Amino acid sequence: MAAALALASLTAHSLENAEQALPLYPGAIPGAIEAPDQEALRDPREAYPFLLNISRPTLTPYLPQQRDVKRAAVIILPGGSYRGLSIVKEGSEVAKAFNAMGVAAFVLKYRTPDPMHMQDRTLGPLQDVQQAVRIVRARAADWNIDASRIGVLGFSAGGHLAATVATHVDPVLPAWQGVNLRPDFLMLIYPVISFSDPLAHAYSRRMLLGDSPTPDTIRRYSNELQVTDATPRTFIVHAADDATVPVGNSIRFFEALQAHKVPVELIVYPAGGHGYGLHNATTTDRWIDRARQWLMSQGLLGSDE
Repeated sequence: MAAALALASLTAHSLENAEQALPLYPGAIPGAIEAPDQEALRDPREAYPFLLNISRPTLTPYLPQQRDVKRAAVIILPGGSYRGLSIVKEGSEVAKAFNAMGVAAFVLKYRTPDPMHMQDRTLGPLQDVQQAVRIVRARAADWNIDASRIGVLGFSAGGHLAATVATHVDPVLPAWQGVNLRPDFLMLIYPVISFSDPLAHAYSRRMLLGDSPTPDTIRRYSNELQVTDATPRTFIVHAADDATVPVGNSIRFFEALQAHKVPVELIVYPAGGHGYGLHNATTTDRWIDRARQWLMSQGLLGSDE
């Protein structure tokens, strides 16, 4: 009952397309443990809804009225320290900003890692984003998008998950062998990248890997160490004064991409802190405008002509 009331309240917070939310899996969720649905809002009084305890993943399409001729698409992964999701501020609001460019957007409500409802907490979120990439590619014609122009954008811990799907190419599920699950481009906004000290966001690491991860596991999920020549071209935004996720996360990833000659653009604002969504209040510069320019420079988005 609490979960149903929490979800109903989201309609007052710019989730007009919520009725279009699609179950991420057509039937049982592979690797899931049957458990009660305990999804709920963290605090109904918060200006932006923050969902907790997600065990029923969904994918919500936001399709623009005016499509760009190149028909790019982006899958959006909200942040929340792997504890929850800022589903509007880093989800539906961002999707609508991409729609204004003519880009199709898909907000992924991925499962939060929890041994109560997943057999392997380290793989559950990655499985969900791989499934999202698989669905959007498979249904590209239905949504009038180009299957070779599908990107993933992530905020904070969602940025860690986005970087993970871009650098960990092996499918979580054996049935996906031979399926292209790597995004064609990557966009990271104040991302968690490294789980290695001193850069690690300790709470995100604990939520995904548990209290006592092995050094090998920490290394495997420190995504600056997993970059290869095949990692997708990347756009990154961070604030130098971010006290939650140090800007060194983005800098290390940028350096790793450069070392492998992967095209990358990094924007570091002097200030802005963490968790500002679309709007860094310390500057009139809008990163979403920079993102549009980057998409155009990469041939992923048409001009206004």
